[in-house]
Amino acid sequence: MAQTKYIFVTGGVSSSLGKGIIAASLAKLLQARGYRVTIQKLDPYINIDPGTMNPYEHGECFVTEDGAETDLDLGHYERFLNTNTSQANNVTTGRVYQSVINKERRGEFLGKTVQVIPHITNEIKERIKIFGNSGDYDIVITEIGGTVGDIESLPYIESVRQLRWELGDNNSLVIHLTLIPYLSAAGELKTKPTQHSVKTLMESGVNADILVCRTEHEIGDDLKRKLALFCNVKEEAVIQSIDASTIYDVPNHMLEEGLDKISLSKLALPLKSEPDLTQWNAFLQRHKNPKSEVNIGLVGKYVELQDSYKSILEAFIHAGAENEVKVNVISLHAEFFSKEYEDKNISLDGILVAPGFGERGIDGKIEAVKYARVNKIPFLGICLGMQMAVIEYARNVLNLEGANSTEMEPGVKFPVIDIMEDQKNISQMGGTMRLGAWDCALTPDSLIYKVYQQEEISERHRHRYEYNNQYKAALEEAGLLSTGINPKTGLVEVVELKDHPWFIGVQYHPEYKSTVANPHPLFVHFVEAAKNFATKKN
Repeated sequence: MAQTKYIFVTGGVSSSLGKGIIAASLAKLLQARGYRVTIQKLDPYINIDPGTMNPYEHGECFVTEDGAETDLDLGHYERFLNTNTSQANNVTTGRVYQSVINKERRGEFLGKTVQVIPHITNEIKERIKIFGNSGDYDIVITEIGGTVGDIESLPYIESVRQLRWELGDNNSLVIHLTLIPYLSAAGELKTKPTQHSVKTLMESGVNADILVCRTEHEIGDDLKRKLALFCNVKEEAVIQSIDASTIYDVPNHMLEEGLDKISLSKLALPLKSEPDLTQWNAFLQRHKNPKSEVNIGLVGKYVELQDSYKSILEAFIHAGAENEVKVNVISLHAEFFSKEYEDKNISLDGILVAPGFGERGIDGKIEAVKYARVNKIPFLGICLGMQMAVIEYARNVLNLEGANSTEMEPGVKFPVIDIMEDQKNISQMGGTMRLGAWDCALTPDSLIYKVYQQEEISERHRHRYEYNNQYKAALEEAGLLSTGINPKTGLVEVVELKDHPWFIGVQYHPEYKSTVANPHPLFVHFVEAAKNFATKKN
């Protein structure tokens, strides 16, 4: 069996340069050449996972099939590669230290003093090599979070140094993503920040094999030669990554720059065939050349931070391309829904009420649901958005005054949404929700069945509260149908209105499973409904 090769992606100069997009783009090209590739993310924060982090702190928490709460970059990996990630694809400092401390408590270190080197670095290396040891992959790409020079990242950089020495020549390489800023006053691009970044990396004993340079302007040959000379890399290994109109352009840009070729050359691997990006480029063609457009209101309490709803926004891009429609996502803050809607003076063709936790913004979300219901605007509620649809209907149609969720009002008279039975005795917050993929049986002849065209589906979840089945008969009799139910627990997963053109609420998160190759059918049909609504309106 051929030895697995390893690619490490580090970042310098600035955060948010797009290491995840570069890693995913390279993986896409290698996959398109016929290699078996996976990507993992090493996050230097001490949290066990981002599950308890506020979205303002860390953006979206992405959930995998096996129920791992992970960094949002794993969403990019899945969307680009069209393959599932897992718990092993995201490693945090918190998880590493927790594992080492547990081993120490069990006496596995035979009385040795536990130290960063070798114990922490050995744990990191084991987690990096887990995919290589499985024999399922030819190449493992490991993205190291943070910026070179950060104290939090030092154990990871040291682990890379050790691992490269252990793996030997041609079995690993380091790609360093950096920034080439443009100083308008001087009228030129500056390489000094990159030089210092590479120097800092070298001081840790790691040499960059390839430089990927983020830039707003073209980097000429002279600048590439200068970077090669001062950063100790080959000139052909200085790769330009110019700002793109969409992240989905980046694989093609990296193909033009030859990132995949230079990577395979340094790993002593054959090029195989040219990358087949036919399906990818067909998607791009549709995305960039829409035949119409729709306005969809995204109602949430974190809308000022786009990363909070990253998977939803990307799912709209996939669904828009599938429908040859440009989806204009109009961010509407849940706390000020009416005012924002009036101030923006936008005619909406669809409304999506976003997931979330806590009481803030609830009234605005309920107001948005009512607006969509009464005005027959296509509506999609996700997780908390579905729960808001149930509460709105209970209050305004069933006339259950003050109906609410026990999450917001523990002693509410009409708890149409209540905490799940198996969550009642849980005291720890982290990693204890209903997470990962769960089955759902769909009602034949329902709208949701028409969306999926199958009787049983599996979708990813992240919640503690559920539809209260004590109110199911009354809600259904009044017209809010339960058309998706977990076959084992009886938990209602989908609600829809029978007297509405397109109104669906789902307890799960369909956005997590939407990819370029397989746009999620729920988003595809929602955008199609918005398109039909816009056509009739005009």
